Amino acid sequence: MSDRSAAPGNLVLVESLVNSLDIESGRDLLDTEEGRARLGIGPEDVADARRLRESLRAALLAHAGHRPHRTVTPLGDLLAHAPLHLAVDDTDGSARLTPADPAPLLSRVAAAVAEALVAGTWQRLKACEAPDCHWAYYDRSPAGRGRWCSMQVCGARAKMRRYRAKDAKDAKSTKDADATEKADGTTPHTKGR
Repeated sequence: MSDRSAAPGNLVLVESLVNSLDIESGRDLLDTEEGRARLGIGPEDVADARRLRESLRAALLAHAGHRPHRTVTPLGDLLAHAPLHLAVDDTDGSARLTPADPAPLLSRVAAAVAEALVAGTWQRLKACEAPDCHWAYYDRSPAGRGRWCSMQVCGARAKMRRYRAKDAKDAKSTKDADATEKADGTTPHTKGR
């Protein structure tokens, strides 16, 4: 869906998970062995991965100022079950949060979110506002006000829908005015004389 470059750092994991479902076509990469392998999960993890994916999508919609696309388990409730470990580098003293157990997808996502919070990039990961898309993208716009994963696709569609709705409203207003003129024999120029 998106023509944007991937999210920075480990946010690419979050972006990949959210984008594993193409809402428009219904294609879900979690249904494929290759799609699950990319995320490091097995068939037994799919239900939890889907729940996590939709909670992430709701959070990313919130980053863009939109309501959740449906009722989901709050992301904080899910991430609370992913223990993180503070790793300190002995050579330079730098510290970072890492998954206590790196195998579960939930732990890796929790660490990615924590890393992004520290880096100040978490709020820039958003979901496209188009209801038939909601693709995750990293907003690199200077003001951080991107609305669509792709201006050429979702943005153009939204602008065309608004234009057509306005055009239809204008046509209805003209038609209603013509009907009023026929009914009372007045025109906008003679009305009230």
